[in-house]
Amino acid sequence: MSALEVEPAVAVDLFGDRIDLARQFTAALADQGEERGLIGPLELPRLWTRHILNSVIAAPLFHGSVADIGSGAGLPGIVLAIARPDVHWTLIEPMERRVTWLTEQVEELGLDNVEVLRARAEDVRRPVGFDVVTARAVSALKTLIPLTAPLVRDGGELTVLKGMNAANEIDAAQKQIKKFRLSDVRVEVLGEGVLPEITRVVRAVVR
Repeated sequence: MSALEVEPAVAVDLFGDRIDLARQFTAALADQGEERGLIGPLELPRLWTRHILNSVIAAPLFHGSVADIGSGAGLPGIVLAIARPDVHWTLIEPMERRVTWLTEQVEELGLDNVEVLRARAEDVRRPVGFDVVTARAVSALKTLIPLTAPLVRDGGELTVLKGMNAANEIDAAQKQIKKFRLSDVRVEVLGEGVLPEITRVVRAVVR
């Protein structure tokens, strides 16, 4: 079994006084993640860099009520909820075993700002939309927009963590961007000079 990546020094800067909760979650994910089908067998040597820090660097972008679509292992939802206790997070995940994991972690970490909802994104109905909707490593933007945009309140935001093809995904999703009335669609690069690997975030306003 691969060894867990040593915690990068910058983690303390990014989590502040919540670092112990981040360590607890990372340790639980390292211990149980592969066995429970949450992360792949090659992820331990890069768990902090590729997953935890990649998620937390986006924490300042969120406010109010946020939905994380396809929360899975809790990336980015649990990580962001640890970093931003002032924000209310709804973790939306259809798979029962992942919902069980998320619920366990919310309880063990004492995250009173998190609701776990077992559902597919397209089945979620809320009278008032979320201020921000996020997702990470779920699907291409053209597939993701129809799932996420309807959950955003008028004037709210999509803030989606993406890989190096983020700009190409925007180009490929022009039809969906127009249909779901997204504006100010852009790629923001986070963590330059701070993280070993930058994070790309696609942001847009939903009207």
